[in-house]
Parts: sequence; structure tokens; C-alpha cells
Amino acid sequence: MSASPLSLEASECYLNGTFQPLSQCQVSVLDRGFIFGDGVYEVIPVYGRRVFRAQDHLARLLRSLSAIGIKSPRQAADWLSLVRELVARNTPDDQCIYIQVTRGVAKRDHAFPQGVEPTVFMMSSPFPHLSMERRSQGMACITAPDLRWRNAHIKSISLLGNVLARQLSVENDASETILIRDGFLTEASASNVWLVRNGRLAAPQRDHDKLEGIRVSLLEELTAALGVVLEFRPVAEWELRCADEILLTSATKEVVSVTAIDGKSVGAGLPGPVGISLYQAYQEAKRLQSH
Repeated sequence: MSASPLSLEASECYLNGTFQPLSQCQVSVLDRGFIFGDGVYEVIPVYGRRVFRAQDHLARLLRSLSAIGIKSPRQAADWLSLVRELVARNTPDDQCIYIQVTRGVAKRDHAFPQGVEPTVFMMSSPFPHLSMERRSQGMACITAPDLRWRNAHIKSISLLGNVLARQLSVENDASETILIRDGFLTEASASNVWLVRNGRLAAPQRDHDKLEGIRVSLLEELTAALGVVLEFRPVAEWELRCADEILLTSATKEVVSVTAIDGKSVGAGLPGPVGISLYQAYQEAKRLQSH
């Protein structure tokens, strides 16, 4: 269930050193995040007020900042302290912490401004749990060409390509849009994509064409523990269309099965054994690895 606008307005956020009600938070219209989409973001899940895989998320935030030439305004330990403080200031036990860092406020000019402090914004929202009924049914997806820029490994706030891809799935009564470039799978509009054939799990190789989700390294751990073979390699579109199972992972979806793609059933049209096992293992990891 998603949060209502009222619950979000009543929540506490963080902006440039101050905790304040989200409804009162204001950012200059000259902020380069607003003008250019010049910034990066991160989303960290929280279960039972315990942060999940925080170090991995914060390491990716620092990588994204470095990739676009923004010096991190906080050290990793300071980021974690802020995250925990924000969790404590908000009501839900299960939350999503959103962090956004932009290059800051400056006159409009494409070149990087000098002597400008980055804008740091953080907010909490209730975790949007998928119902068990929806998980048991699986998700319907569509495919579309991947028309985004070639630095998708940066978790940039410039998400217009992802927005258009996601809207395409909304307009086709689907839950997600799986992206194809030059005949090969990249990712989905807001998820990493995995497929199962003959009991083996495969995912596209790590490169700049896709954002490596934090669940990628987690699934490496989980498959190793379960004895499931995992391959990172080019995944052709034809493989996607004859897969026994297709899975999506993200901070909010966790691990969820795709049961239809472009109107055709995936496998038996129900979540398969690999996806079910990985979801169950994910729940155990949440219990053991949250801090």
C-alpha cells in the first residue's frame, strides 16, 4: 500500500543541516537539480526501524557523486547517522529513506559552478509493501527499446527516460517495462531483471548500460547459499521470451516474479521455484542483516 499525501506531508525530512516537516521544506528554483537534473540519489529500505544493506547503498551514493564530480558533503559514517536520525523522527516501522544530492544553487550555466555547496535533501516514506496476493499472482510486464543515455550506472536524478518507460507500462496495464538494447536485455524502468532457464539464474553483465542494484550483490550471496547457479552475461531478447522464470528486484519490490510479458505467460504463468526460494531467502536476510 502506498502512502497518502497527508502522511508524507506530516513526515520529517532533512535539508542542508536541518530536520523539518516535509510540508515546509523549500529549495531554490535555481538549484541545479531543478534546472538541469544535476544530481544523484539513493533509496534505502528500513525494516522494523533497522536499515537494510546501508553500507552498500551509501557506497553506491558515493560512487555516483564521484562519477559526476560532486565531492561528498558527508563521510559514510555521517550519512549513516543522518539516515538513522531520520528513521527515528518518522512514525512507520518500515520506511524508505530517499537521499538526493545536487550540485547546489547557482546561476543557470551548463558548466560546473565554483564555490557552491551541494544541496542535501533526505526524506522518509512508508515502505510500499507488495501484498502476498499480488506476489502470488506475479507481475505483468511489457518490453520496450532502451533509449536512455549510456551512463545508466550512475544513479542520476535525470530520470526522464525511466519515467517514459514506466509510463508506457501504466498505459498498457502492466507493472513494469523491461528494456532491450540492440537485441539484449539491459534492465527495467525501476528494477533489475533476472531470468531462469533450466534451473540456472542469469542476469546481464555489469556495465555502464544499467544501474547495478544493491540486490545484485545480495542475490549473489543468496544463490550461493541455495546452490543456484548464477551467471552474469549478455542475455539475448529471445532468451527472455522463452525463460522458465523472470524475476524483478529493487529496494521496494525485493524479489518478485514476472508471470506475463507482452501479453504472453512466462513459464506456467505463476511464480516458479527459483523465484519463490529467493524471495524466502531475502526475507531471512532482512532479519539477519538489518542494523
